Amino acid sequence: MEIKQFTENPKVVNLLLGLKAENIHEKQFSDVLDDEGNQYVELVMEGGGVLGVALIGYNYVLEQMGLRFFSLAGTSAGSINSLLLAGMGDVSQPKAEKLVDVLANKDLMEFVDGDDDAQDFVKALVKKAKIMKLMWKGWQVIDNIRDDNGLNPGNNFLDWLTSIMKDNQIINTKDLEEKFGTIPKGLKIRETVDRTIDGLKPRFAVIGSDLTTGTKVEFPKMRALYWEDVDKVNPAIYVRASMSVPYFFHPLVIENMPQGPKAIENWRNMAKFRGTPPTEAYFVDGGLMSNFPIDIFHKRSIVPRMPTFGVRLGFDRDSSNKITNAFNLFGAMFNSIRHLHDYDFILRNPDYNMLVQSIDIGNHDWLNFGIEDEAKIDLFIRGAEAAAKFLRKFNWAKYKNVRQIVMDQEKEFTDAREKGMI
Repeated sequence: MEIKQFTENPKVVNLLLGLKAENIHEKQFSDVLDDEGNQYVELVMEGGGVLGVALIGYNYVLEQMGLRFFSLAGTSAGSINSLLLAGMGDVSQPKAEKLVDVLANKDLMEFVDGDDDAQDFVKALVKKAKIMKLMWKGWQVIDNIRDDNGLNPGNNFLDWLTSIMKDNQIINTKDLEEKFGTIPKGLKIRETVDRTIDGLKPRFAVIGSDLTTGTKVEFPKMRALYWEDVDKVNPAIYVRASMSVPYFFHPLVIENMPQGPKAIENWRNMAKFRGTPPTEAYFVDGGLMSNFPIDIFHKRSIVPRMPTFGVRLGFDRDSSNKITNAFNLFGAMFNSIRHLHDYDFILRNPDYNMLVQSIDIGNHDWLNFGIEDEAKIDLFIRGAEAAAKFLRKFNWAKYKNVRQIVMDQEKEFTDAREKGMI
């Protein structure tokens, strides 16, 4: 597929023309900008399998309106997009079109790299085969689950992402931090704001679920728990850990982990784990513990210089779970657990509702690795439409005012508690 099939689609072109006619590109979205007039925001992206194509449409429209991503975070599909955006240039460069090129032209079924039985089973799932065929195909992959804890090794995915990073001169974490972590020349604070850019540093983060210690892991921040030479870790490994859908992919196993007094100290400080450091760790999809890590850049004690935008894949909690058998009981439990942390944060910080936009993904299936070209384009358009909706409604001044009110209320509470009034 060609990039223009996405970016020059009439719906996308008309959408951008409409935004420019409304002068959305001149609207204030942040107090951090550069000499070119680009405004800087932080971006957090939700996981959702192949639906991640919609995230690219969302990112593309934000970039076309002059927004740049100063910090990036995500889980699973969101982690893939985060690494690609971080690895394809410094924070001042638009990169969504590059993502279109690498993802649109990748046959996602190649990620299904298990044996013939595993591939047949996945194809039956994708094509929504009848229950008897699914049961038969499922019976044939029991040994895959028993012996490997999953259907697909995930090697094709890891090799693909590693190759893209290499093409962008990124071999290890040090390369990524040097490339993405560079402060753009001309970065400044809006003239009407009495702040400076002191202390600002781009940040990249993905979430993985370490089942060995029950730890929600933020990579690369916590990589010293798992590797001795932290600078030489391939950043694609972090994403491979984050996208390891349970039983669909083999868990990512990290072996020969650091031991000794320093390792004990790291585990206590970084993970609050007080046991003996394990010698190996099993990772599954980060969405098991936090599928939408919107809190990752949150600082309660300040009014931020730039907002943290969040983008979700689909709408949650818009209908109740229908529990009629053991299978949908398990599904209801799994979905409730993986969203618990994220829902709790937003409920305690309602101001974040002003920063989050959900993409209507229609009837697209997150597990459809056989997704066709037309469906990829439709998801891209849906992401673009969601971005346009968000840009029109977001009010930076109002958001800062709400954050100031929240800070004042917390200060009043703290002062009252210190005086023994509560």
